[in-house]
Amino acid sequence: MLPIFRAGLGGPIGDGKQWMSWIHRTDLCKLINESVKNSSWSGVVNGVAPNPVRMNEFSSSLGQVLGRPSLLAVPGPILKLILGDGARVVLEGQNVQPQRLNKLKFKFSFPTINEAFQAILN
Repeated sequence: MLPIFRAGLGGPIGDGKQWMSWIHRTDLCKLINESVKNSSWSGVVNGVAPNPVRMNEFSSSLGQVLGRPSLLAVPGPILKLILGDGARVVLEGQNVQPQRLNKLKFKFSFPTINEAFQAILN
């Protein structure tokens, strides 16, 4: 998405209302490391940040950090044409929460999408 946004042509995918769960790679590496070192981390852990966002917020934040507009939405039918059934994952979205990470008192370095984008892109 970065080249498209850097060119000023970025925007939300589909209607922009679908949820996106995400995680900064630093936090993902920290949680993998902790899960290997700490035996109390057995079982399933959702590797996602504590603040999922809607696609509109994701693209708006990315555009803002890059200093570019985020106006041009990618229509769902176009995405379906390009990705086929794979487009469902992006167009329907998922609101995944890190409930287990919260119980384990995991400390996120980048809990919000703005903090993550600023760390990655500045």
